[in-house]
Amino acid sequence: MAVQADRTQTFNVVIVAQNGRLQYEALLFALSLRSYCPDFPGRLLIAEPQRGPLWPNDPRIGNDDIRAMLAELGAEIIPFESRHFGHAYPYGNKIEMLSALPEGEPFVFFDTDTLITGDLAAVPFDFSRPGASLRREGTWPTPELYGPGYGAIWKSLYDKFGLDYASSLDLSQPDEYWKRYLYFNAGFFYHECPRVFGQRFLDYALAIRDDPPAELICQELDPWLDQVALPLVIHSLGGGRDALPEGYLDGSVSCHYRLLPLLYAREGDHVIAALHHITNHNRVKKVLKEYEPIKRMVYQGRGLKVRALFDQDDLPRREQMIRNTIKRNGFWMR
Repeated sequence: MAVQADRTQTFNVVIVAQNGRLQYEALLFALSLRSYCPDFPGRLLIAEPQRGPLWPNDPRIGNDDIRAMLAELGAEIIPFESRHFGHAYPYGNKIEMLSALPEGEPFVFFDTDTLITGDLAAVPFDFSRPGASLRREGTWPTPELYGPGYGAIWKSLYDKFGLDYASSLDLSQPDEYWKRYLYFNAGFFYHECPRVFGQRFLDYALAIRDDPPAELICQELDPWLDQVALPLVIHSLGGGRDALPEGYLDGSVSCHYRLLPLLYAREGDHVIAALHHITNHNRVKKVLKEYEPIKRMVYQGRGLKVRALFDQDDLPRREQMIRNTIKRNGFWMR
């Protein structure tokens, strides 16, 4: 039986937004939070990278209407500097922004391409035991035929940081099967202090990028660096794959949809209903129609055509197969 949340606990929600696609997704996220968790007691923080040498173009939110709507929705924009990643590795935003968040205040980070579809305040977080999204595929590592396997690759990373490798394993899964090894999607993660979590995340990510173990010599770290470091961070801080009961995040309360064509192809009816509900206000329509994928997918009905291509109760097993079907039918957008 799921543990009930202490409804008195308060925490901050943070997403990263910048010019381009993410600013529109940020507005969708804020609209969904206020629509489906109207009594959320915490702060909604929008982390925004600032201009600097690691960004060839100004990364800040460029749409003044979106800025105004975010403010009306009670969001607070938190600027942060990009000192290590920037344009070359934008996924590093979710690492570097943590240093700008309020020290000692529990937080939940969500990727911007997420919708809140239920009562976030009812999720039974234990912020002393960090966790992250288990809605993932075995995207990393990709062992070479005559190279080290999953176990050797992951063990080399645990050894590098002095962590207990054996206790991270899911022994119900077979040896050399990717699910045996602690691996998350970085679509959400949480902890009791963003500064502690963020410093550990940064230290591990930079060490892996700049001085990887020999076992990683044939492994791609772009774009996987954040998801390679994340399980090590969570394990080192006492968290794990069982930190949060199933069914809340990536379930009834949130949906990490990734891209709108994928949302329409594979997500539940309640997610489609939530998206159409939050985009149905005239002021919102005017702004969101400026972004072509939302204009075509939501307002011109292309999304429902995508949905008709699939049986949501019998979807292809791999995301790439879903993408290929959408592309073959000429409906892909990002």
